[in-house]
Amino acid sequence: MDKKKFIYWQDEEMFLGYLDEFPEYMTQGESLEELKENLKDIHHELTSGNIPSVRRVAELDIA
Repeated sequence: MDKKKFIYWQDEEMFLGYLDEFPEYMTQGESLEELKENLKDIHHELTSGNIPSVRRVAELDIA
C-alpha cells in the first residue's frame, strides 16, 4: 500500500486539507474520513495525467 502525507485542520464544522506533495490542491470534508476520501480522489486525478501543468513539491540534495 502506498502512503502519502497530508496536512489537515478543522475549521468550524469542516475538515480542510491537502496532500503534502501537492500543496496547491486543497479539498474539504464534513468528517476526517470524508476528507481522506476526497484527498484520495484528488491524488488519482493529479497523477492520472488528465490535468495539465500539475505543480509538485520535491526535495533536492545539494552536496
